[in-house]
Amino acid sequence: MTGSPWLPLGTCPDADIRLVCLPHAGAGASAFRLWGKGIDARIGVCPVQPPGREKRRKEAPFTSVEPLVRELVSEISESVAEPYALFGHSTGALCAFQAVRELRDTGGPMPVHLFVSGRRAPHMPLERDDLTAMSLPELAEFLQNLGGTPEGVLADHDILGALRPLLAADFAVNQGYDFIPAAPLDIPVTAFAGVEDTGADGELMAPWKEHTTCDFTLHELDGGHFAVFDRGAQVHAHIAAHLSTYLRPTT
Repeated sequence: MTGSPWLPLGTCPDADIRLVCLPHAGAGASAFRLWGKGIDARIGVCPVQPPGREKRRKEAPFTSVEPLVRELVSEISESVAEPYALFGHSTGALCAFQAVRELRDTGGPMPVHLFVSGRRAPHMPLERDDLTAMSLPELAEFLQNLGGTPEGVLADHDILGALRPLLAADFAVNQGYDFIPAAPLDIPVTAFAGVEDTGADGELMAPWKEHTTCDFTLHELDGGHFAVFDRGAQVHAHIAAHLSTYLRPTT
């Protein structure tokens, strides 16, 4: 099924439950393309495509989380059947959290579970990195330290220069976020942490428990910032276990 610009791979109406996945800075829906093949077949993976990347590369990317979330929530409310869960990695984790808040505040269809990875709890401030002020070699080194960017991209300054506006916008969404206290969410939250992720290890991910009145689970994974992709099979098994209540028995 062909989806909207926000959900280009479709909304999996025949799945037992849908998993709406929000990508990290600079990434798009293709970051989760393989998840649809690796996860339990009863879970429909619905990757999100924010503006400014892949087939939406001609659109201006958002530079703050609030307008991004308003548009995304409108799309979810209109297009995604219940039950569904949200998964977000890094910048996507913050956007997923804010989307749940927006859905709650506007009376939209609530997800049954929030999965987050690679982003410390939202009430914990981040340092701000001005990617626009970095030289291209400095930007390449910065991204290399984060991991996850292909070496060919890091070595090609033309590609890196073309990507910089999107990366700067996405980092502004994440690092420019100002947390406003509100009631915790009434859905379970599960966090994944790479033990070698200096910006979002288990200690920094554990405070996500303050943002739910329901069950909180922390899964620590071998690896760094992109451990959820490097340990995909392990992550998929955990997600399926947490969503098992919504899965029909296999025959």
